[in-house]
Amino acid sequence: MSISAYNRRRFLTETGLGALSLILPSFSFPKQTRKQKPNIILIMADDLGYEGLSCNGSLSYRTPHLDKLARTGVRFTHCYSQPLCTPSRVQIMTGQYNFRNYTEFGALHPKETTFGHILQKAGYSTCVVGKWQLAARNKGIGTSPDKAGFDEHCLWQVDKLGSRYRSPLIQENGSMKEDLKGQYGPDVFLDYVQGFMERKKKGPFFIYYPMALTHSPFVRTPDSITPKNKNEKGPRYFADMVAYMDQIVGKIVEKADELGIRENTVIMFTSDNGTHVAIRSEMKGRVVRGGKGTPTDAGTHVPFIANWLGSSPAGKICDDLIDFTDFFPTLAQIAGAGNPENLTIDGKPFLPQLKGKKATPREWIFCHYDPRWSTWKPCRFVRDKRWKLYDDSRLFDLQADLLEKSPIHDDKDKEILEIRRRLQQILDKMK
Repeated sequence: MSISAYNRRRFLTETGLGALSLILPSFSFPKQTRKQKPNIILIMADDLGYEGLSCNGSLSYRTPHLDKLARTGVRFTHCYSQPLCTPSRVQIMTGQYNFRNYTEFGALHPKETTFGHILQKAGYSTCVVGKWQLAARNKGIGTSPDKAGFDEHCLWQVDKLGSRYRSPLIQENGSMKEDLKGQYGPDVFLDYVQGFMERKKKGPFFIYYPMALTHSPFVRTPDSITPKNKNEKGPRYFADMVAYMDQIVGKIVEKADELGIRENTVIMFTSDNGTHVAIRSEMKGRVVRGGKGTPTDAGTHVPFIANWLGSSPAGKICDDLIDFTDFFPTLAQIAGAGNPENLTIDGKPFLPQLKGKKATPREWIFCHYDPRWSTWKPCRFVRDKRWKLYDDSRLFDLQADLLEKSPIHDDKDKEILEIRRRLQQILDKMK
């Protein structure tokens, strides 16, 4: 028996989860040649809830490029992140729930294995562009991008803060970029992404692009109508920032077309958490208030589109549950990489759904949220598409109460008792 198989069996036995739902997938990957391996581009917006895309029903924003990506690929309607940026970044990069490896806000522990490491080992040229925020500035306990599995980087907030938008402070492959006065940060990142695609077009390459957009401060984009006061800022510019983010995605797709690598490139788009609480968005006749930082649907329900032209079904809408831990094993499967020895993976690959094939979707999503920053309180919950149970015993029917205003207390109802028992059993195993 392999070490990874032993770890999986031991984990399921010790937690008693084998009979409930699969947490650790069995990694069985076909051998692939370098030529056969597809390129992978994973784009993650910053602070953009599910209501931020017009293809998801938003009436406040126009996202034609992402809408087209959805029409020619798979749009997932039930993808869930952590409620805040660093917890989400640690989870998506490592495939593990936060109780296993989250140390503090703004940090990724140096011992962690990321999807960058896995794809490097599988023969990929790797690059991370955009927002880092994982080096624990001035504390010495975080991870630099080159130590996290990336051959190249062009990033904001590695070991210095500064602006992410106008006249940005950006580190490129270990050195601070100069002559960026007056430039717009997202344009600098886009240039690097396109340049990397050009240089590595023979593939395979992996680009992880955690964007700066659409995070506050809400400021003008190069396409915004110039106000009288050039320093003006505020939520009025959020729609402009969404539109600019969408244009950037469109230009990346266009570059893949131009290079003739589109059908051998998997493009994914999601977001790290819900929209900022200052933003109100209209969606299908209701107003959605942003829920960033909160464990509600508004803080964790994020957009997700996966597109592999020629391999994924066009216009497919998938309502299977997707958890941020699922990205790590999915990228590994796409790359034909093996599961590292002695590494627990909490995710379940969604590659079958991406390809439109029969799948065994996950039955529930677990969240351990302890951000250790600001005023947001720690909590734990497990949920399926309808029911959500917190570790303080609050139970919600999300179909009837999406805003979680009225916990269910009728414990004499046999159906409710069974729902509570089933979800509590999962919570109890997540120690």
